[in-house]
Amino acid sequence: MAFSLALIILVGLLMNRLFTKIHLPGLLGMLLLGVIIGPYGLNLLDEKLIYISADLRKIALIVILLRAGLGIKRDTLNMVGKYAFRLSFIPGVVEGMTILFVGSSFLGIPRLEAGILGFIIAAVSPAVVVPSMLELIQQSKGEKKGIPTIILAGASIDDVVAITIFSALLGVYGGKNINLFRQLFSIPLSIILGILLGLFAAAIFIYIFNHYTIRDTKKALMLIGAAILLTTLEEVAANIIPVASLLGVMTIGFVLLEKKPTIAMRLSSKFNKIWVFAELLLFVLVGAQVNIYVAADAGIIGLIIILLGLIARSLGVYMSLWGSNLNDKEKLFCIISYIPKATVQAAIGAVPLAAGVESGELILALAVLSIVITAPLGAIGIKVAGKHLLE
Repeated sequence: MAFSLALIILVGLLMNRLFTKIHLPGLLGMLLLGVIIGPYGLNLLDEKLIYISADLRKIALIVILLRAGLGIKRDTLNMVGKYAFRLSFIPGVVEGMTILFVGSSFLGIPRLEAGILGFIIAAVSPAVVVPSMLELIQQSKGEKKGIPTIILAGASIDDVVAITIFSALLGVYGGKNINLFRQLFSIPLSIILGILLGLFAAAIFIYIFNHYTIRDTKKALMLIGAAILLTTLEEVAANIIPVASLLGVMTIGFVLLEKKPTIAMRLSSKFNKIWVFAELLLFVLVGAQVNIYVAADAGIIGLIIILLGLIARSLGVYMSLWGSNLNDKEKLFCIISYIPKATVQAAIGAVPLAAGVESGELILALAVLSIVITAPLGAIGIKVAGKHLLE
């Protein structure tokens, strides 16, 4: 495993640098490296590392979400909250429903299975979107209207909605007695519980930081530890009560910035340094999950379905921003920012196949194809659009 980590660090840094030099997002280089050295490429990564890949990716995602929370200001969130709320569910639901009908017609599969496919693909990737938005915040791009914050807040809830609907549809397929109203009610409930747990954790940290002298490095590690416990709680309580733990993680950072701004700024600096390593793990290991041979099986029809879904998502983003003070260029940027898919698709793309869904192999193929197409397209799009479309 030590060799695999060395390979990820050394070659990952090199690929990041190389892609940055040719004016492409560095994360693309890391994703490509993961595909090349992963189990579906040259198979250079230790099996033990692949086995714990999901946990490592979760920890890396926690680091970037804590960093995101520490960068969201209350005034900005108040200004954009209504539109962020719309973005959290309208684009994903529109895309998922579009793929449900289009997929059923084009692939000749039952609508229930097409719906399962639709809401796997409908989830935007926080792994790609969040770092890109934080980079724009650091460059003060679009900050006057809070555009990166709109995307950050909306994307963090988008996954909750998509995964909840996917889980409900999969439950119906498996013959479980699913109460649809209860399942839909679990979406706002999970969001509220996630925020409340984040507030509770933040209150504890504020008390500790007020009464004890602790080095900033240890404070950062304490936050990471608490965030891991929060996400573990979501997994443990999954069958009892839903919790949007990643939203809770962002809430911790948000409250600390509000109540202890000096400490929050220092912690943000610490997380910037931790992110250098976490970023390598996240994107290389996400790339390692991509089976390009499975993606090829999806064919032209699969490509058309994904593109139609993206068109529907784009209309959903435009609808969400109706009445906002964003101009056409800024709305176009938001549409582009909602393209990338990777994290959720890599995590749950194979779940229907494992659950015995008849078209499970096809669903997996399209989930992987959506990563191959939208992750690089979205990452490049955000970089270019951020430079030319935002003030």
